[in-house]
Amino acid sequence: MRAIFVDANESLAEVTERLVRPGDPPVAINRNAEITPAELPKLLAGHAIAIDDHTQFPVDIVRQCPDLKHIVFLGTGARSYMDPEALKAECGVEVHIIKGYGDTAVAEMAFALLWDAARQTAMMDAAIRRGEWPRVVGMQLTGKTIGLIGTGGIGAEMARLCAGIGMKVIAWNRSPKAIPGVEFVSLERLLAESDVVSLHLLLNDETRGFLSAARLAQMKRGAILVNTARGAIVDEAAMIAALQSRQLGWAALDVFVQEPMPAGHPLTKLPNVTLTSHAAFRTPEASDNLIGAALGHCRRIVKEGM
Repeated sequence: MRAIFVDANESLAEVTERLVRPGDPPVAINRNAEITPAELPKLLAGHAIAIDDHTQFPVDIVRQCPDLKHIVFLGTGARSYMDPEALKAECGVEVHIIKGYGDTAVAEMAFALLWDAARQTAMMDAAIRRGEWPRVVGMQLTGKTIGLIGTGGIGAEMARLCAGIGMKVIAWNRSPKAIPGVEFVSLERLLAESDVVSLHLLLNDETRGFLSAARLAQMKRGAILVNTARGAIVDEAAMIAALQSRQLGWAALDVFVQEPMPAGHPLTKLPNVTLTSHAAFRTPEASDNLIGAALGHCRRIVKEGM
């Protein structure tokens, strides 16, 4: 049973080559990180397992890939790139995801975005390089309240980091949970009381558009929004309107509805946003965890004859 990494950038290709063990299933590596779905049928011929970083796998394309039986998605957000249930029902292709590989890396990025939104360091850096000298009045985070929406591994790490600088940490989770030092509250209270709201939900049918116009309106005026989860969890048009009206004071975003973000996107024209390119999980440690887990999936699939 052969596997192929369909869209490896050079960094992940090198990690894959380093972590493959003797006796592992053969893993081909396609170093073209920007392939299109239309290229998949030819690329996947003879391969039962596809390792996917960010390529779309539409059902109509996968139907043209008769050898494919498994997709190992590098992360938890497979639904942004494919419909796992439809692929299973209509094509017999099982989608596997990887959890927990980058909890610390993503939480640290969310923490960094929070600091930038509070003190506007990226904006000042860009202005100074243009010959300007802005004097920003920032937000002191110590003593402020952060509301975490979702408290899986990343949310729990974010709670630890924020508590460490003296923030009050409150949280809402879809299922009951307890984290030392974190007060779990209703979603309505979290939105109303938080100086910062940080999103840590998986994207699925229940969470798509979760932070709606109505919920954005419930937030404390001028609050900061941090999103390192998935862009589609937020109603993007409503968020842009809230930023324009200053109902939302700042948005620090690593994820977007469309990635890469198109040139001229409305978010790029707003002064009160910080934008990063879906890079929260990209650290050497997280990459090793991620590829190691993907190869582990391949070994298990072959061993179990799935």
